Amino acid sequence: MGIQGLIIKIRQNLHDDHHWLTRRKLIVFGVTLIISGILLGLFESIEKTVPGTSPEIIELSLPEKPPAPGTQSGKTGDAVGFSSPDKIPEWESVTVKSGQTLDAIFRQQGYPISLLHAIISLTGETRGLKRIRPGDVFDFRSSPDGAFQSMRYAVDESNYLVVRQEGSSLTVETQPRDVFSEVSEAEGIIQSSLFTAGKKAGLSDAMVMNLANIFGWDIDFVLDIREGDRFMVVYEKFYRDGEFLRDGNILAATFINQGERFQAIYFEDGENIGYFAPDGRNMRKAFLRAPLNFAYISSGFNPKRMHPVLKRIRPHNGIDYYAPRGTPVYAAGEGTVTRSGYSAANGNHVFIKHSNGVETKYLHFTRTAVKKGQRVRQGQTIGYVGSTGLATGPHLHYEFVVNGVHRNPRTVPLPKVEPLQGPVLTAFQSLAAPMLTQLSRMESASLYASRK
Repeated sequence: MGIQGLIIKIRQNLHDDHHWLTRRKLIVFGVTLIISGILLGLFESIEKTVPGTSPEIIELSLPEKPPAPGTQSGKTGDAVGFSSPDKIPEWESVTVKSGQTLDAIFRQQGYPISLLHAIISLTGETRGLKRIRPGDVFDFRSSPDGAFQSMRYAVDESNYLVVRQEGSSLTVETQPRDVFSEVSEAEGIIQSSLFTAGKKAGLSDAMVMNLANIFGWDIDFVLDIREGDRFMVVYEKFYRDGEFLRDGNILAATFINQGERFQAIYFEDGENIGYFAPDGRNMRKAFLRAPLNFAYISSGFNPKRMHPVLKRIRPHNGIDYYAPRGTPVYAAGEGTVTRSGYSAANGNHVFIKHSNGVETKYLHFTRTAVKKGQRVRQGQTIGYVGSTGLATGPHLHYEFVVNGVHRNPRTVPLPKVEPLQGPVLTAFQSLAAPMLTQLSRMESASLYASRK
């Protein structure tokens, strides 16, 4: 319907007396259509006067992200007036071989020997680089053209000695290494031996020995261990540069031997350093129960023993511990060496005078390691197992004498070290409480797992 038809329709409706409201609406509608038609015709006439044109389509688009400061032409990563920084070269490690010198290592790296001399003369620490050993590691960084940039050397477990080329000068500094520790747990049940159970629990031989040493004053780990004995250990593990470095201290441990529970907590406070029972008693006694790691007892304490060489009844006033020739023997307690020598019966031997009227005697060494009058500490090596004197094979004859009377080393009550007291005991108990809770949780979990 064109504009003229719409006008005729409007006129017809305007003459309809019965629809006065509709007529008013139609008048408004008709006027709107007439104006729209006029405008449409105007646009059509304009379009016809400009042939070959078409309406322009304008697309709506978001503005581009402005370039980052220091860039140009919308590029990123290339700073205005600067080139991209060079990538720092990786360290090249060289492990010292047997017979190799630092001079040879520098020649291998393509550095002049004059550089090595300049480095060594920098400080007392760099002068120590002249004394290198097989297995030492030196790290080097060189520029793209092979020139020396820096060198580092591990002076100890926690620090590097770093030498850098700064322009025409050399600088040296100590740089800390990334060493950290974590607390680990281990638990095991003895079926054949403590070492086998320890290995199965993930402990090193050294850690198993530490565990035995902690409880060695109360438990004879050769004669007293039984199948079903169990242990729980909380200990440190050290890492360096993200890799395992070594085991640390045992922090707390429980050992259940023949149903009896022994517990120890590591504690440091001034002069009080070591392992203590939950009530503050020192795990270390004044004397070791056995002064060596032995295979078995070849002859016990016996006042009426038949002597194997003399073939007559002769009191055996000590204990014979069989062990391989050369096994270290330790001082059972602190004291002073009163004799260190040789006799036809005793062979190479050592006597030690202790406090409280106690004397210990050690016979048949292959050789001694202390001299008469020397002060020794508990656990110090005083000699090595042998078979000198009246002996049929390598062993240690050990005697324990109290006020001139021989006592059985296996059963004599050993003097104890004074327990912690006062504020030191309070500090220990605060440290020990969470450790004991952790050990208790481990023991409960171990018992639950064994019953499943």
